[in-house]
Amino acid sequence: MITRDSIETAYSFLHQKRQVYIHSSLDWQRDDIEYAIASYVDDMNQELYDAISDGRSDFLRDHCRFQEDITRAVEQLEGLLDRARTRNN
Repeated sequence: MITRDSIETAYSFLHQKRQVYIHSSLDWQRDDIEYAIASYVDDMNQELYDAISDGRSDFLRDHCRFQEDITRAVEQLEGLLDRARTRNN
């Protein structure tokens, strides 16, 4: 089950890391963020991961697609948060 708390937690973490990632010019910092995100998604609610990954097992784990993936993940999580808020109002 995907809880609102799990969506909010994932959104907050990924949004913050994305902001640093896209503005960083330091390769080591970007690599550290990729590693942190990969570790995070290893323990993420599997149902939530499936909902944002579009079935890709390498989502947020592929160095070549990381910036695209993290942007997509944040957008997907924003949409899930909006729907969760609408249901609760």
